[in-house]
Amino acid sequence: MPERPERPKRTERPEAREKPHRPEWPDTRQTLVETLGPCPHPSPLRENHEPFVDEANRVVLPAGLTELEAFASSGTPVPSLEPAGPRSQIFFAPERFSAGVVTCGGLCPGLNNVVRSIVLCLWYAYGVRRILGFRYGYAGVAAPAEHEPLALDPPLVEQLHLHGGSLLGSSRGPQDVGAMVDTLVRLGVSALFIIGGDGGLRGASAIAAEITKRRSPIGVIGVPKTIDNGLEWTWRTFGFDTAVMAATSALQAAHNEARAAWDGVGLVKLMGRHSGFIAAHATLASGDVNFCLVPEVPFTLQGHGGFLSALERRLDEKHHAVVVVAEGAGQEMLDGAGEPQRDASGNIRLKDIGTHLRDEIARHFEGHRRNVPIRYIDPSYMIRSLPANSFDAQLCLVLGQHAAHAAMAGRTNMLVGTWNQCFTHVPIPLAIAHRKQLDPDGEAWQRVLEMTGQASASTAAGH
Repeated sequence: MPERPERPKRTERPEAREKPHRPEWPDTRQTLVETLGPCPHPSPLRENHEPFVDEANRVVLPAGLTELEAFASSGTPVPSLEPAGPRSQIFFAPERFSAGVVTCGGLCPGLNNVVRSIVLCLWYAYGVRRILGFRYGYAGVAAPAEHEPLALDPPLVEQLHLHGGSLLGSSRGPQDVGAMVDTLVRLGVSALFIIGGDGGLRGASAIAAEITKRRSPIGVIGVPKTIDNGLEWTWRTFGFDTAVMAATSALQAAHNEARAAWDGVGLVKLMGRHSGFIAAHATLASGDVNFCLVPEVPFTLQGHGGFLSALERRLDEKHHAVVVVAEGAGQEMLDGAGEPQRDASGNIRLKDIGTHLRDEIARHFEGHRRNVPIRYIDPSYMIRSLPANSFDAQLCLVLGQHAAHAAMAGRTNMLVGTWNQCFTHVPIPLAIAHRKQLDPDGEAWQRVLEMTGQASASTAAGH
């Protein structure tokens, strides 16, 4: 059999100690979505003349002609994903369908929008009348007696999309998978909608595996909630656009503060544990950032080629500077001994690069007997709790609708994503196999370098 063509190799960057993972195209087996079985029931959407998905027509992953021609010449199937949308035949009889909805992990703009969309689609399109909202994340699924589920219906969620936060509440940390599946079986839940990030989706896959082990006809449908857009095989996750918009406002404030003081420095720390997409895109949207520091591009503080020397040169020339740093940047330079501490979800507890950078800047210029006012801004929790902006509101609406359609069609262990301007079904194991990160050789980061004027490893003063 001909070998599957790989993506073109990229030029090595000597200054980067560890390059972000760049996955190869998945093979056909990795993109197959699990189902609960044949779909014997005609969809009630037929009465509304709903356009149904042509399941023979899949969404191809490569968008470039060269890559497509490589697959054609090798005789290898082009990697593709199942399209999202309503099916003409469905697995569940709507009158016997019972849904569960849960929000997991940290807050993110759009959580309430997705919950509302799922409820309204199930209620009005399929006639589902039993929708349970589990409280406080997986903790509420494992122990519903402690946090009684909410009965969700249109009157309850009518104005939900106007508010930030989560009506259902959320939590971090693992729960007993067996106990959660026991709850679903006991309550007669037909499908569980899990709105969460990579941690929540790992839990979703574990729940799906336990359900399969028990041979129970319960679907598990994910809606990807990663505010920093760090989930593979989906172009955009909800909340990201709102986060970039709010972060840009913080950068504007930092710029105004920096310009108002001689040798002023505006320093903003943004979300991004492992992926610097928010920092990078807010930098591009702002147009006023001089240094953008992200986890994917290592940098040093001291020495002629370090950040502090570059900042000093910037202040010598312009007498103000704006610096944005993602929360996961520069972790290797922070003090820490022994095994790293982890939070309830198993994530490594990050050291505070924002305050560390603030203190190092102050110490550096004090040593040079130079007064440098530093205005430090950390808007993270203010951003996470915002209502969704107009772009994310539309995205959440469609993600919720497609999640409902997927559940009724008996799909499981999958999430709704976007690719090549289409909505798709992505197997959760494929989506969580690797984390999506900025490509230091890619177009987005190169645009950041061109706009700020910083060198590839943050060693040169910006414009």
